[in-house]
Amino acid sequence: MNTMKSALVLVFLLAAQLTFAQTKPEETEVWEPEPEKVTFNNGVPSDAMILFNGEGLSAWESESGDTPGWTVSDGVLTVKPQTGVIQTKEKFGDVQLHVEWRSPTEITGEGQGRGNSGVFLSGRYEVQVLDSYNNRTYSNGQASSIYKQYIPYVNATKAPGEWQVYDIIFVAPEFDDAGNVTEPARITVFHNGVLVQYDRELKGTTAYIGQPEYEAHGDSPLVLQDHGNPVSYRNIWVRKLDLRE
Repeated sequence: MNTMKSALVLVFLLAAQLTFAQTKPEETEVWEPEPEKVTFNNGVPSDAMILFNGEGLSAWESESGDTPGWTVSDGVLTVKPQTGVIQTKEKFGDVQLHVEWRSPTEITGEGQGRGNSGVFLSGRYEVQVLDSYNNRTYSNGQASSIYKQYIPYVNATKAPGEWQVYDIIFVAPEFDDAGNVTEPARITVFHNGVLVQYDRELKGTTAYIGQPEYEAHGDSPLVLQDHGNPVSYRNIWVRKLDLRE
């Protein structure tokens, strides 16, 4: 019996070696489709849509569709308090979004009252903008939090007056014909190059009071929040993606 088992093992090993020997590396090479080539201009990918490069607000409007009330000076976009949010004229689903922002050098207020603004994906899901440099507040409301849903892994906030960077990957939710969510939204965030949120499954629309709940929607504008503080922005660009293929 042992001799028979040994013979069977030997036959199996020989067959396996023969199979591997007959496999060519070309048999596992895939040539199509060929990825589209992307070039760069001042760090912006060629397949990106520039939303703000310091030269105007042609890509933006107020919530009512009017000309935004925020100020543009020396290539920088700054919240003009009490003028309301601004939103993109274009609507988006899945995106890669790059945003650079700066809290005011002059420190006023504390907690949520200090350098507060926000980046809203699909106009509903907020990545918090806040001066969280030596400024304690509730953890799921500090800079780079998914507001009132997810605490960032670390606090990567720079000092007031320094430019900071958000790189955000957003996967829009999907809904059935009855308006029920079938695929929740997902989000990944890098803050100043540091991973602070990874593939978070959003619980619903950002809510200040109460629990988040989903509301059915399609492609929607990106929104920057006026929270009463003169937070500044620059170098905003977005790439349209299709991440549920």
